[in-house]
This record gives sequence, structure tokens and C-alpha cells, in this order.
Amino acid sequence: MRAVFLDFDSLGATDTDRSPLTRLLPDCEFFGATPSDQRAARIANAGIVFVNKVLLDRDTLLAAGQLRLICLAATGTDNVDLEAAKARGIAVTNICDYCTPSVVQHVFALLLTLNQRLADYRARVSRGDWSGGAQFCLMAPPVRELAGKTMGIVGLGTLGRAVAETARAFGLQVLAARQPYRLDDESHLYNVSRAGVPRIGFGALLARADYLSLHCPLTRETLDLINQAALARMRPDAILINTARGALVEPTALLAALKDGHLGGAGIDVLDTEPPPADHPLLQAQLPNLIVTPHMAWAAREARQRAIDELAANVAAFQSGETRNRVV
Repeated sequence: MRAVFLDFDSLGATDTDRSPLTRLLPDCEFFGATPSDQRAARIANAGIVFVNKVLLDRDTLLAAGQLRLICLAATGTDNVDLEAAKARGIAVTNICDYCTPSVVQHVFALLLTLNQRLADYRARVSRGDWSGGAQFCLMAPPVRELAGKTMGIVGLGTLGRAVAETARAFGLQVLAARQPYRLDDESHLYNVSRAGVPRIGFGALLARADYLSLHCPLTRETLDLINQAALARMRPDAILINTARGALVEPTALLAALKDGHLGGAGIDVLDTEPPPADHPLLQAQLPNLIVTPHMAWAAREARQRAIDELAANVAAFQSGETRNRVV
């Protein structure tokens, strides 16, 4: 069965081992990237297609007469028309829990960098403020301890639970938003999840959280979830972290809140369009309380290799008639 990987560079062509795939599919073709005008030709006679972010829409799938399996090199499925795949009898698999340690450490790298005001202190040291100071240390701007503060989590799946566990190690109280995520949900105690995290109303969580970390999928419900109204509910010294999906956060509203002092800081690893345009408002902003990283929270080398290993396990299961990680 012919197999193609449409965007292998998204997993790192130079520092990952593709042999788990080639052992199963010796003739698999690996393309670094696939422009939209080449998608149809590349999958025309393929039985298995590996894809990370390339769009496989209805027309593309209906024209792929030999296609039997789509292996997503990600957890999210929004780039594949699942209804069309189901109608055509094409199996679709994704991968889960392959990048959890990588994402968790990035969440706290962003949080701690902002909490400790490292950009400000680095700038002060570079200006000579420490060398010319009267005391042995600098203490402005002030920093705060995490212990005893509240970490709010939106989306308590695998990643959200792992962030919650790490937050507790810092002495943070952890709360999660219950669904549906409604600003008018002011309930302060709803239930305790299987992870032992109390769930409260989304509106109540925004008001209580010193740190808010997003881990929910992008859906109609969560599009622009963190908008002007949501940001107005948050504490003026709160820190927002988004390593989930860029379109969860409305960028102009976030920028206004940061500039106006209505939010303490934001660490953003994902944007609403990727790659983003050079004039994206969050890329143009030069603010010490804003960090933007290029969708790399998930991308530690070990995590990317686990992704390849998981893809191979999905193929092996499909070849054996099993339904491992099937979404369709």
C-alpha cells in the first residue's frame, strides 16, 4: 500500500528517526511540505496519508480513490473533514499524550519568566542599574511567590491535568473551569474532577485566577473565548498562558488589556493564523509583559520522536485490524 507523509518537516527531518514508519512502510514517500496545489496529486494513489497541518478538505478526500487511512501527527483534527472521511470509509487516527512533558515545561517557562519579571531585570542589568546601584540587589519591579496563589485551568484533559499536577508542586491552588464556558457562570464550587481539581464557573474562575492556562480545543464555543469581556473579568495582575490554539484569544483585546494595565502579562505560544503575518498585532507589540513564542511548546525533540513512534503504532494497529486512536 502506497504511503505518503505530506509535511514531515513539521516533525523535524534532521533530528528525528523515521525508521519506525519505514519498517512498516518501506516505500513511504516523505515530503517536507506540501503546497495546496500539490495535495491532490501527492495523495492520488496513496492508501495511507500522514499529515500534521496540511488541509484535507472534502473535495481532496473525495478525489483520493485509493485512500484508506489518514494518520494525523497531532491530537487536533480540525484540518481534516471528518464527515467526508467517514462517508468515504477512510479511517482517521490521531496521536495523544506524546508531548505532555514538553508542553508543561513551556507553560511554566512562560509563567515564571513573566512572574519573575525577567525581561525587566535583564534590561535593568544591561543598562547598568545594578552596577550603579546603592544596594547589593535590585528589587523593582516587585515579584511575587507562586505558593498560595490560584492557578486557573481551562480544559482539563491530559495536558490540563499535567499542568495542574505541576502547579501543585509550586504550592498553587488549582481550579478548573466547568463547561460550558459562560461568563455569567459565577458558581464558585461545582464538583471535583477525576484529577482531584475543583471545577467552578468560567466567570468565577476568571475573577479568581492569578494565573490562567488554556488547554481546551478550538470549537465554535471556544473561538475568541478570551475576549474583551473575559479579560475585563480577570485580575489586573493576572498572567494568561496560551499553549493550546491561537484563536482562543482575541489578539487586539489582549493587546489592549496589556497596554492599559488590565492584565499583568501574557505568554502566547500560538496565534490565530500560523505562520502569522509579519504585521500581526502581537508580533508588532514590544511589551515587557508579553512573550510570544512560535508554536514550539510541544516540540522538544523527545516529543517529536514520540509522535513518530505513535504514528507507527497506529499504522501497525490498522494493519492488524485494530482501532487504536481512531477518531473515524
